[in-house]
Parts: sequence; structure tokens; C-alpha cells
Amino acid sequence: MKTTVKTMMISALMAVGVGCTNTQQQGVSTSAEGDFEYNNERFADLQMLRYRVDGFEQLTLKQKTFIYYLQEAALYGRDILFDQNGEYNLRIRKMLEDVYTNYKGDRDDENFKAMEVYLKRVWFSNGIHHHYGCEKFVPEFTKEWLQEQAILLDGIDKNEWKEDFDILLDIIFNPTVLQKRVNLAEGEDLVKTSASFYYDGVTQEEAEAFYAKQKATSDTLHPVMFGMNSRLVKTKNGDFIEKKWTTNGLYGAALKKVVENLKLARPYAEDEQQQKVIDLLISYYETGDLKTFDQYSIAWVENTEPLVDFVNGFIECYGDPLGLKCSWESIVNFKDMEATKRTETLSKNAQWFEDHSPVAPEFKKEKVKGITAKVIKAAILGGDLYPSTAIGINLPNSDWVRAEHGSKSVTIGNLTDAYNQAAKGNGMLQEFAYGQEEIDLVEKYGDLTDDLHTDLHECLGHGSGKLLEGVDGDSLKAYGSTIEEARADLFALYYLADPKLVELGLVPNKEAYKASYIAQMQNGLLTQLVRINLGNNIEEAHMRNRALIARWAYEHGKAEKVMELVKRDGKTFVKINDYEKLRGLFGELLAEIQRVKSTGDFKGAQQLVETYGVKIDPALHKEVLERYKKLNIAPYKGFINPVYKAVRDTKGNITDVTIDYTEGYAEQMLRYSKDYSVLPLTNE
Repeated sequence: MKTTVKTMMISALMAVGVGCTNTQQQGVSTSAEGDFEYNNERFADLQMLRYRVDGFEQLTLKQKTFIYYLQEAALYGRDILFDQNGEYNLRIRKMLEDVYTNYKGDRDDENFKAMEVYLKRVWFSNGIHHHYGCEKFVPEFTKEWLQEQAILLDGIDKNEWKEDFDILLDIIFNPTVLQKRVNLAEGEDLVKTSASFYYDGVTQEEAEAFYAKQKATSDTLHPVMFGMNSRLVKTKNGDFIEKKWTTNGLYGAALKKVVENLKLARPYAEDEQQQKVIDLLISYYETGDLKTFDQYSIAWVENTEPLVDFVNGFIECYGDPLGLKCSWESIVNFKDMEATKRTETLSKNAQWFEDHSPVAPEFKKEKVKGITAKVIKAAILGGDLYPSTAIGINLPNSDWVRAEHGSKSVTIGNLTDAYNQAAKGNGMLQEFAYGQEEIDLVEKYGDLTDDLHTDLHECLGHGSGKLLEGVDGDSLKAYGSTIEEARADLFALYYLADPKLVELGLVPNKEAYKASYIAQMQNGLLTQLVRINLGNNIEEAHMRNRALIARWAYEHGKAEKVMELVKRDGKTFVKINDYEKLRGLFGELLAEIQRVKSTGDFKGAQQLVETYGVKIDPALHKEVLERYKKLNIAPYKGFINPVYKAVRDTKGNITDVTIDYTEGYAEQMLRYSKDYSVLPLTNE
């Protein structure tokens, strides 16, 4: 099950835009607390933000120390993701960093400035492909210039990239090589045409057959997530082997440092159960045993009392076109006690929501188990949660673990706050809202319904429904991620309009939900198109999900004019005529999506995604891009982490942990490359 929300709905509506081509400093917005700068550097289509970790100073020394060692463990996994995203990423990054740090020429030179932007994009995306669109970056500096700079570095230790320099040049400058990190185009070999490094010499058919054989002889009641922590390799003699990601296998040097810091963190855990969680995670990293991972997941999901919590491991599978292999990520966090009252209200009423869902009775859970939800403050982001990150998470992903032991859901409040600060006053809402009524609704209720949408999506949406007995959780294959995200989004949309939320005191009235419906339809039909190059299809799972929902609802509501695409002064707007009927459409689609998920209906999933979630009207796309360009705001946001420093006495004991927000983006990335890069540049 794929559970990470990658964009917010209201914030996507208000903050998406077209970026500039070169690095530039933007004006900053300040917080109510003082001169804290949320907005930082901007380059290409990206805006860097900062997030506050309010309340850290009030934690106990034990909790601060626990966070300190956990954040060290989070940072040591960075290079794992770079390698997972592409075989040559580490070498390309090191080469570019060598040029960047040792360049003696004019830093206003056009080639250098273009290379600087390219490097910053590589840092941001953890590789040479766009973090969201998956297409390879096009360099705006010349091949000849880069060759000249490499010659000037002959006296510098370049580790392992010099011998592969010609190969690296071809990968960077040849548009036909490694075109997409993740290719989901129907009818193509998704493994062979994807640049991600989860498979080596293997075709899609071979990979699917390999794991189908494993599943055929496995425990059907408690199946492990086959393939999630390994690279599948075809040897020269035609055999297939899994190279496990363990402390003594692939990524061993990085995982040893992760484990080292988990062990340092262990004495500062808040209870014995949390120590057990760490012990099982360490055992899993050392052995690669997937049953141990399930035991860890169970222990983690049942450990609900501590204030400080963390995720660390191979978690989400969006980077694998087959949805099997999981990227490395980490987040360290602590509970926002006041904001958590909202999510606790939802989790306490989980059974009511399940019972009143519009899906068929046979697909509902008779008894909802172990759903816990909280609002957290991120303390550090790592791996596939950095710099681009989620604002809501629901884990674990194993269907049987969720069914028998429950799930943890979190909304990351301080990141949501940072997004909201960055979105203020950028003109996005005014440009794309149909009229003043829509603007007023979003401005009045948008932040509230956005948070509730995330809560419902993560806390209840992903935890709702069930698979029928014998249905393989991976049966939807490449469409599984999109279907799962659509299922959770539809659950949230359907219940945002339910009077139960007013009864529970979560929304002030029956009108507030309309802000979320406006955001959903505008984003799905119009505004998310800015994230896609003209002429391309929609590839990313979350974007496909939003398009699927909006287009399905639009098409199925046409006869009654539930909503319209209205032209005014040459611009297209979404006009919702009947919000109640739109809610009914969301309920109908939720019922169908749940049926597809519960029964493992691959053809049904394929039909929904390919019909409604992939293609783009080129004329509409062109119009949207032109309107965005005039706003001059970046379509993607990411975060710079705070810096933690352990204060020690003369005996080396930690006496305090301080937090600093002033480190710059390039400064942070170069420090991470220097201090946390322990993997060899080539991972055989």
C-alpha cells in the first residue's frame, strides 16, 4: 500500500506556478514569532523553504538526545536513495560537486551558473531526473565547458568518477539515454525503460515472473513484501539473484552508520517497547529478513505512547515502476499535543466512518483495529522525504499488518504551516478561482479543510476497506499506487461534506467543505498541469490520482451539469454548480475504486487510470502554462533541514542539543556530501 501524500490540495491550488531558469533570491515572509524566514532560495522550478521546530527547546534532555542520534541515522541514508534513483547518480553528483567547489573562474559565467542550477536540481531530486515528473534534466551548460573543467581538476582526488567520465558525459548530454527515472507508459517494458536502479539486466516480464514464483509458495495469510529491500540482478549465465540491502550487503557502509546511530539512540528511547522497535529494525538491517521487518512494523505501530517517534527504512515503492521495491527514507518527529486532538477525534470514530462508507458491505472492515493518528512536528527529513516531502503519512504498508494490528497516521503540522506561509499573496487563487465566492470560501476555510483532508486521507482513508480473501496486494501492479491514493483521497472528499464533521466539532458549518471541493476540481482539471512539460502525459501516481478523480467526476456529472468548464476572457475556469451532487459522484467513484482494490481487478484499474488519469488536452495545457508563467511562482517546494548540534561536557556526555536555522541550501548539501557520504560511488 502506498501512503505518502506528496502535495496538499489547497496549497497546491494557491502555491503552484512556473519557476525561473536561474538561481535567484526571493523576498521572504516572516513568521508571527519574529524574523524567521520561511522562503529561501529559488532556482529552476523549485522554491526552498524552511520549517520551524517549535517546542524542541522545551523537550527533556533525554528526548533531545534521542532526536539527535535519530537525525544522524536519518542523514546517513542519503546516498542510498541517490543510488536507487539511478546507477550513475553518485558519480555524477561527485563530479559536479568537484567542479563547483574547485572552480576558479568567473562565477557569473553563463556555463557555470547553468551548471550550478543543474547541480542544485540533482541535489533536490536525489539524482538526474525530476523528482516529480521523472524526466531527465536538460543541461543548459555545454559538454565542452564541462570537459574543460574536468581537465583542470587533474590534481584533485576525484575518487571513482574520472574513469567513467565519458560515460557520465553521455548520460548527462545524450537525451536518448536513461530518459525517465520511472516509466509508466502503457505497453512498454516498464523495467527496461526506467532508469531507477532496482533491477539490473532484468525485463519486466522476468521480474514479475520471479516474484510471482516466490508468492506462489508463501504464507498467504501473512505474506511478506517480496522484493522490497533488494536489487534483482540477472547474472551472465541467466540466473536471477536478489542483492539484499543489508549492513553486510548492498548499501552496507551506509546502513552500518544508520545502525550505529540507532544503537546510540536506543538508551534514550521513551519506553521498553520503543527500544524493542529499534532492536527489531537493527536486526532487519543486519539480516534483510522480511519477516523481521513485519515484526518491526507490528512493534512500531503498537508503540503509541512516546512523544518522540521516527520512520527509518525502505518504505515507499513509487520509485519502482512495478511497485515492489522501496526507497529509503526517514523522518524524526514529536507530537503536537494540541493539534493532535483533531486527529484523535477522527481515530476514535473510525468505525463509524467505515460503517457509513458508500462502498459495498463485502469490502468493508467488520472491525476497524488499531488506528492511531496524530499531528507531528518534523525534526529532520531524510532520504525520499528530503528535500521534497510528504505532509501526511500512513504506515505500515503491509495489508495484513494493517488489518490485524492497525496503522499509524500522521499529519506533519509544521510543514503544512511552512507551505501555507509560502503560498500567501502569490496571486494563484485569484488567477484560477471562478469567482469571488470561490475565493472567499478558500480564504476562509482552505487551511482548515486542507488539514482535515490530510487527516481523513491518512488516518481513515488508507486504513479503510479490506481485500477479499486470497487477493494479492500487488495485483494492480503499476496502477496500484494511483488506485490506492485515489481511494484515500475519495474517502476524504466524501466525508469532508458529511454532517458528522460538524457534529464532531471539526468544521464550523456545512459550507466549509466546499473549499476542498474547489481545490480538488481546479487542481485535478487545471492547475497541476503546470508540473508537466507541454506534450507529455501525466506519469506521477498522485497526479494521476487527482486527474482521475476530477475527470471522472466531470464526465459523469456532465448530463446534470454538476460542474462546468467555463471560458471567460480566453481563460478556462471550473464552475461547480451542485456541491451535493458532486459529493454523490465522489461516493460512486469511491465505491468503484474500493471494488477494484478489494477484488484485485487489474483491468478495472487499468481502464480507470488510462481513461481519466493519463492524457492531457494540449490546448488547455498550453493555456494553463501561459497563465502560470505570468505569476512567476515556483511549482515545487522543498525544505532545508535545521542543524542540530550536540553540546558536550569534558567527558563527552551530551548536556544539551541546540537547533539552528541559518544554513543555506548549497551549504547544507555540500556538508551532507562531505559528512554523510560513506558509500562507494559504484555499488557492485
